[in-house]
Amino acid sequence: MNKGTRHIAIVGCGQLAQMMAQEGESLGITFSFLAERDEDAGCVEGLGTLVRLEGGDSGEQLYRALGCPEVITAEREQVDVQLLRDLQRFCPVYPDPHVFEKAQHRLREKCALSESGLPVATFMPAQGREALQRALDTVGYPAFIKSCENGYDGKNQWRVKDAAQLREAVEEAQNLPCVVEASVAFSCEVSLIGARSVSGEVKTYPLTENLHRQGTLLLSKAPFSNAQLLARARAYLQKLMDDWDYVGVLSLECFVTDDGLVVNEIAPRVHNSGHWTLAGASTSQFANHLRAILDMPLGETDCPRPAAMVNMLGIDRPPSGNNDGVWLYGKSLRRGRKMGHVLLLDNCDIQLAKRSEAIIADLYQ
Repeated sequence: MNKGTRHIAIVGCGQLAQMMAQEGESLGITFSFLAERDEDAGCVEGLGTLVRLEGGDSGEQLYRALGCPEVITAEREQVDVQLLRDLQRFCPVYPDPHVFEKAQHRLREKCALSESGLPVATFMPAQGREALQRALDTVGYPAFIKSCENGYDGKNQWRVKDAAQLREAVEEAQNLPCVVEASVAFSCEVSLIGARSVSGEVKTYPLTENLHRQGTLLLSKAPFSNAQLLARARAYLQKLMDDWDYVGVLSLECFVTDDGLVVNEIAPRVHNSGHWTLAGASTSQFANHLRAILDMPLGETDCPRPAAMVNMLGIDRPPSGNNDGVWLYGKSLRRGRKMGHVLLLDNCDIQLAKRSEAIIADLYQ
């Protein structure tokens, strides 16, 4: 590193780490990456030093191997919280490890959201056949059974609408610590992404509407124009940031209901539904995350034109239709895997929707 260069270490080596490093180049930031022993690090090849966890290394040894970073962050919730706390002895870790501890466990996350006064679906913890049945009797049908850990993109989640479906779900879920959640009647799903710096500066992006396919995000569109819901979502995000002394980008996913917003979950990191900011906002979520954790002034978060992102799930070829950018992550092809995304910008919401549908039809024909 050159004298004066700012250096960040990222725990994880997927596409989010890749895009953070790419966006950090223009800010004069260098990077190193901490990978699990068998983690695929192809996404960050050539973007910085790679350090692998081999077991037995102390926090100080890892800190030095990572190039004595100014700050450490992570691209995913599923990280070793104790490892982060060990590294925290040598430099700041943002967001703080206690946030990852909440976010990586669904019950702790639901309790933390409730403690901050945010509205969530009725939920109960349960493990085992009898406890699951009691929880469903209390919560009622339809409902969701979700594992407390390792549940994302539709994995380890079961929708049950009657006793017959419950019996089927119990066979798979009974040995896992779970949360049973009441189903929420909603018109659509939205997310709000915001950044808070070390000094407490906060900026948020417009609300984004999200459409899923088999539990995985397929399409995000911004802005979702509803001033009342935007104000409420911003208040919720601000409350969490204040309560948790949060630093970095925080993502809040919500259901839109007749009574307003119901919070589904949070992500203490840059988020898939914010990829549109790479072309559709003055400052991307990735650049603002880096700015926040280095306590640099945050960039503008406006959305001058309607923007959309289409995920490339198990698709590694660019679409033939006109678009405003294709990001390929360089991962090995696997069914349903997030291989890249396509960005679209337009001056007309209706035309943007038509172009998005055409891109989806092209990719998934």
